[in-house]
Amino acid sequence: MTSVLFDAPGPRARRRHKIVGVLTVIAMLAVLAAICWKFWSEDQFTAQKWEPFVTPSIITLLLEGLWRTVQAAVLAVAFSVVFGVVFGVGKLSNHRWLRWPCWLVVEFFRAVPLLMLIIFLWVTYSPQLITSFMALVIGLTLYNGSVLAEVFRAGINAVPKGQAEAAYAIGMRKTQVMTIVLLPQAVKIMLPAIISQCVVALKDTSLGFVILAPGLTSAGRLIWGTFNNRLATALVLAAIYIVLNLALTWLATKAQQRLAGEQKISIVGGVVRADTGESSVPV
Repeated sequence: MTSVLFDAPGPRARRRHKIVGVLTVIAMLAVLAAICWKFWSEDQFTAQKWEPFVTPSIITLLLEGLWRTVQAAVLAVAFSVVFGVVFGVGKLSNHRWLRWPCWLVVEFFRAVPLLMLIIFLWVTYSPQLITSFMALVIGLTLYNGSVLAEVFRAGINAVPKGQAEAAYAIGMRKTQVMTIVLLPQAVKIMLPAIISQCVVALKDTSLGFVILAPGLTSAGRLIWGTFNNRLATALVLAAIYIVLNLALTWLATKAQQRLAGEQKISIVGGVVRADTGESSVPV
């Protein structure tokens, strides 16, 4: 069978692809070996560099930093979703006095670099009003919430217009149409983008390092400042962040699969129906 885009490779092409694949793997292994040799020659693999990470006090410090990082990520994601729903729906309003301010807020915070926003919040307000941890959470909320606002707006617009028209035809108000008909259908469309943005928010908590906000990167600063093991600390922190992101992705995927099996609200023939995946039954 031939593909629509290109013909199936013949014997010579398959042999050439195998040769290229083997050479690529060899090149990658050579680069990895060179990097390891460089680290070994710089004494980066000595026990002195890695011993702190099996010390109880350092492990406690990392766990405290991990807890603060998770706190910042959870708060930022929760507030960002609320921010995104409010301003995303606001951008779809029929009233200019509401639509244009929402548009201005979303576009402004999407355009401002996150690091500059966090630093601005930290240096503008006194520590009595906004701590470094609060500045980090607020900055993450404003930036990621603005991105999610566009996600929600695009997801709602992706729902077929006939659904809203049918809802209006049976006498629903706009608030009912948005909450009962459009949002439940748009959630499945938006979930992949929402999951990706949650992962971005979790990774961006590392920017708290710049403003001395408590977290993994701040704990890493203390560790490498004491033991002069920047590479080892960076690798350990990277491994922790990778595990956190994988765990978040796994949880989000499970939630998406669970939501996919739930009912889908739609308007069919002027009647609000719940689609269970097999057939449509009237609500």
